[in-house]
Amino acid sequence: MPNASNVAEVEAIKGRLEGSVAALLTEYRGLKVAELGELRASLRGSSTEYRVLKNTLTSIAVRQAGYEDLVGLLQGPTAVAFVHGDPVQAAKDLAEFARSHPALIVKGGVLDGKVLGADEVRRLATLESREVLLARLAGLLQASAQQTVNLLAAPLRQVATMTAALRDKTPGEPAEAAPAEEAPAAETAAAPEAGEASAAEAAATPDGAETTDTPAAEATDQPEE
Repeated sequence: MPNASNVAEVEAIKGRLEGSVAALLTEYRGLKVAELGELRASLRGSSTEYRVLKNTLTSIAVRQAGYEDLVGLLQGPTAVAFVHGDPVQAAKDLAEFARSHPALIVKGGVLDGKVLGADEVRRLATLESREVLLARLAGLLQASAQQTVNLLAAPLRQVATMTAALRDKTPGEPAEAAPAEEAPAAETAAAPEAGEASAAEAAATPDGAETTDTPAAEATDQPEE
């Protein structure tokens, strides 16, 4: 009959596998307790739980979870990093710790339901973390928003420029209308000339009267014959 505590441990491991974003298997042979504490502290930034497990119970749990390919990796002292945050950051933290502590060996893992080998986990550590990607995305969105603001502001600047140009042009418009105001003055100047012509005609009128008197004289001479 299976031991109740072992059954509970298998269920706990299986629950962690199914409830994690990723699970990275490591061998910690040669690491001291204090160094394991340092490793756990370095993984907190990615919300990663680092647990030392028994291979026998872990192999049962991975089979039940559907990760049969992980059974072959369960050799030697095994500890699993259950990642609840950014798996890339967790892989980076493990790789960084392994550089200063060669006794730590990353053997493989599971990511989004897919079993990874050691090389794939190392490649995972070379990717950009979620924080970096989010920062880049925020930068792109900010640049896009600034471009939108510039596009919206451009017509407003054009309208302001046109308004200023019209305002500068308006004071000069009455000067162009000035020649129209000179027309009455020209007509006024022409009026004296018309008056002088009338006076000349009036002066010529007596001569006309003399020509009309001549027939009258001839009329008075006719009875004397």
